[in-house]
Amino acid sequence: MKIRSILLALSVLVISVFNAAAQVKKSAAPVKKVAVPVKKTIVTAPPAKPTPSKETAGNTKVKMTTDMGVIIIRLYDSTPKHRDNFVKLVEQKFYDSLLFHRIIQGFMIQGGDPLSKNAQPGTMLGMGGGDMERIPAEFNKNIIHKKGALCAARDGNPQKASSACQFYIVQGNPTPEDQLKMMGMQKGYNYTDEQINTYKTIGGTPFLDMEYTVFGEVVSGLDVLDKIAAVQKDQSDRPLTDVRMKMELIK
Repeated sequence: MKIRSILLALSVLVISVFNAAAQVKKSAAPVKKVAVPVKKTIVTAPPAKPTPSKETAGNTKVKMTTDMGVIIIRLYDSTPKHRDNFVKLVEQKFYDSLLFHRIIQGFMIQGGDPLSKNAQPGTMLGMGGGDMERIPAEFNKNIIHKKGALCAARDGNPQKASSACQFYIVQGNPTPEDQLKMMGMQKGYNYTDEQINTYKTIGGTPFLDMEYTVFGEVVSGLDVLDKIAAVQKDQSDRPLTDVRMKMELIK
């Protein structure tokens, strides 16, 4: 994994869903001047797919139907605040007809902005939901940003509390072991052998670990994730053709 891409990606994911337009220009996520090397990263997806660990497995599953296929997500019991909030919004049909409004191939796909439902082409998105109460961060060293991880977006608040509605799903890329160990040292902990193997084979975005709350993972539909990540976009990383979603709880 190119160090430059990682550093550039770090500057991109601070997601301003609560700040005013002037503040957005200072925030990495809604700022639309994303570095070209990050945008044009091409993902080679291995055939393997992640398996829930004992620490993260849960019984709550969500069916996310998109314009490009179906994604099944399992929510983690170890992040109950995020799980319960997401379930509430799904039951309220909050996400139905919303867009994946920000996509960076080789990084992640982002959605959940309530302002995206009726947004006209070219409209800047990413600030919706600011009137909703933030969700306290629920960090866990057993939960990583592997490919398919469902994560909460956030602005730059010092508590690292999450947006109440905006989320992203990690695509990422494989990361060499030496880079993982270096990142672990910088964060003050060591990745387990299982986590290292996951990042080396399946891939993800390890530089976001313990910075954004991961509260679920894709258990079916990683191919759909890749399809969405590969769509054509404008200069604001918004798909040229709208990609909408609809969610429901399943057993």
